[in-house]
Amino acid sequence: MQLPPSSVSVAVEAADPLTCAGLAAGLSHAPKLTLTPVAEADVVVVAIQTADNSTLEALQSLPMPPPARIVLVVSDGWYADLTVAAERGVRAVLWRAETQPQALIRAVLAVAAGQALLPSAVQGELLDQADRLQRNVLVPKGLTPSGLSTREVDVLRLVAQGLDLAEIADTMCYSERNIKKILYGVINRLGLRNRVHAVSYAIRHKLI
Repeated sequence: MQLPPSSVSVAVEAADPLTCAGLAAGLSHAPKLTLTPVAEADVVVVAIQTADNSTLEALQSLPMPPPARIVLVVSDGWYADLTVAAERGVRAVLWRAETQPQALIRAVLAVAAGQALLPSAVQGELLDQADRLQRNVLVPKGLTPSGLSTREVDVLRLVAQGLDLAEIADTMCYSERNIKKILYGVINRLGLRNRVHAVSYAIRHKLI
C-alpha cells in the first residue's frame, strides 16, 4: 500500500460558504493537511448536491494542477457515469450525511497516496457498467476488457511460452502470415516496440 506524502495540500470547493467553511474546519484538524487555493492543491474536496454527468463535467473548470485528484462529497445521490467521474479526476466519493471529519481526512490522505475510495452503491454501479460494456460492446466484437481480442491474447500467451511464429501458427491452425499480422497489429495499436514489449505489456496488465 502506498503511503501519503508527509504533507498534503488540500483545497475545498462548495457552492455555499457555510459548507465550504465546515469542510475546511474538519480538514484543519489533520497535521498532515495544509489548506491551499485550488491551483496549488494536491487534492481538492468538492461538495455537490447531486452527482450527474453535467455536474461532473463542470469539474474540468477547476484550475487544479495535474493530475487532478478530487474527493467528492455528495448530498443526494449518484446518477453519473463513472467513466466521466474518472476522467474528471474523481478518486473518492463520500456521502455527506455519513461523513465525519476523520473519514474526510482519511479519504484525502488515501487519494493523495494514489488510492481510490468508493461507497458500495457506487461500486455496484461500476460493476453494472462493466457488465454492460462486456455484454453490449466487447463480446459482440470478440474483445476482452483489455481491448484485445481473445485471439490476440492467445498469440501473446504462446509468444510468452517461447514459441516461434511457425509453432504458434501450427498450434492455432493459422498461417504464419496471419500470426505475424495479429502480433504486429497488437504492437502497432498499443504503441509497443517489439514482441518482448508486447509480452511485457500483457503480463503487466494480467492478460496472460
